[in-house]
Amino acid sequence: MTRGVRTTEDLLTLAADLGVGPIQDLGLLDSAAHRPSSSVFGHDAYQDIDAKAGALLESIVVNHPLVDGNKRLGWLAVVVFYGLNDIDLHAPDDDAYDLVIAVASGTADHHVAARHLAKWH
Repeated sequence: MTRGVRTTEDLLTLAADLGVGPIQDLGLLDSAAHRPSSSVFGHDAYQDIDAKAGALLESIVVNHPLVDGNKRLGWLAVVVFYGLNDIDLHAPDDDAYDLVIAVASGTADHHVAARHLAKWH
């Protein structure tokens, strides 16, 4: 079973720790928190840890639940998500930045994000 950022409160705590916000749409933040654990017809919608992390990143940085700090929150949520699953993420800063910007700009989706994230652990 995958552990991770499971609730809206988890993401609110991370946002507070980062000093970002305020919240623009609590429903979008809630959706982002639950997307990695979503299922379709009783099967995980995202089959592995990297797909789940990619979906989490995409949900936060694309949907803009915060007024400011979505990219920072998205990246921190991914790092914490992996950490809670006993996985150390070793992403070079420039590469991590490029990935987050690509997802935010729509040039990369959660599938692309998952492939990049998988290389960093």
